[in-house]
Amino acid sequence: MAAKGNKKQKPAGATTRLGYNERHAKSGISTPLPDIETFPNQYKGYEITIVIPEYTAICPKTNLPDFGTITLRYQPDKYCLELKALKMYIHAYRNVGIFYENAVNRILQDIVRACRPTKATVTGEFAARGGLRSVIEANYPA
Repeated sequence: MAAKGNKKQKPAGATTRLGYNERHAKSGISTPLPDIETFPNQYKGYEITIVIPEYTAICPKTNLPDFGTITLRYQPDKYCLELKALKMYIHAYRNVGIFYENAVNRILQDIVRACRPTKATVTGEFAARGGLRSVIEANYPA
């Protein structure tokens, strides 16, 4: 969204005043990552919360590391997420250049694809950078 007083919008693919472009915006969205394995769920009507305090990725513009905690809450239907596979999946982000917003939405998309939960929420709480701390949340169904 353009700042107040900025009357014209940049065309798609243009570089912003701070040097960000479409390549940065799409970085990491389609990077191959390990599969998230599942196992058959035996019960109904409960929720699982998984907290992953060791999330790391790379800023696609600065190449500096980003750190955060990913919290996943989901209500399983027929399948549950296998934790070791989930850990390997999350640790694979360590070498991926991806914005916070894209990471949280991609994680949700991949989890939904893997286990088809009744509902799911992924929250990313990211370490402060430049005095700003970001919390991103994505929900399924939206």
